[in-house]
Amino acid sequence: MLSKAQISLITSLQHKKFRTQHQLFVVEGIKSVMEFVGSSYKIQKIWATADAAAKLGKIPQNIKLEEVTVAEFGKISSLKNPQGALATVEIPAEDDLDPAILANKHSLILDDVQDPGNLGTIIRTAEWFGIEHLICSQGTVDAYNPKVVQATMGSLSRIKIHYLDIESFLEENQLPTFGALLDGDSIYDTDFGKQGLIIMGNEGNGIRKNLIPKIQKKVTIPRVGAAESLNVAVATTIFCSELTRQKLR
Repeated sequence: MLSKAQISLITSLQHKKFRTQHQLFVVEGIKSVMEFVGSSYKIQKIWATADAAAKLGKIPQNIKLEEVTVAEFGKISSLKNPQGALATVEIPAEDDLDPAILANKHSLILDDVQDPGNLGTIIRTAEWFGIEHLICSQGTVDAYNPKVVQATMGSLSRIKIHYLDIESFLEENQLPTFGALLDGDSIYDTDFGKQGLIIMGNEGNGIRKNLIPKIQKKVTIPRVGAAESLNVAVATTIFCSELTRQKLR
């Protein structure tokens, strides 16, 4: 039976303040929970209804699973249509990013991306295209926000997320740096090479002005129609697709 303290803890994790305080975040949904069970993340505990517990399959003995009623589960779920499975997961300690691990590959930098759905989609897209590292500015939405976690559909369990001072990082960076900007050269005429950093900007303001001098190559997605701009998650998908096309040709 869920205690009031457990309900209070789980629901408090909807807010960044309490995620930071407890160093925990919530994963909901049968598929997503199982993705994290099989990952390097440490599961604190799983709560599931009887039906959902049966669908989860075999859970490692070192992970606690508590069965709850449908009514009880409704008190801790943030979804409109709960699937009956929820896990509290430890937020991993943030290690200093060693630039050497970014060599011979492309990585994404997100500059103040605000929308949880956009970040979640970008994380999922990054995994699809084999991007291993996502570097986020301190102003980017928290990757452990429940809406972000839900939108990643489990991909968060496999992508390395780094939050740091982007300007300082770029000053020390030795890799080619590409920025998504409207006044850049066409993405289809750009040679991205075998390694580099791709910077995507904020939904409304783009890349911050203080970062633009750090960009070695401005790149744009050619506009054919009359739309003023592209959604940042859509634009990131196009960039990742072109990177992959160039690698496979």
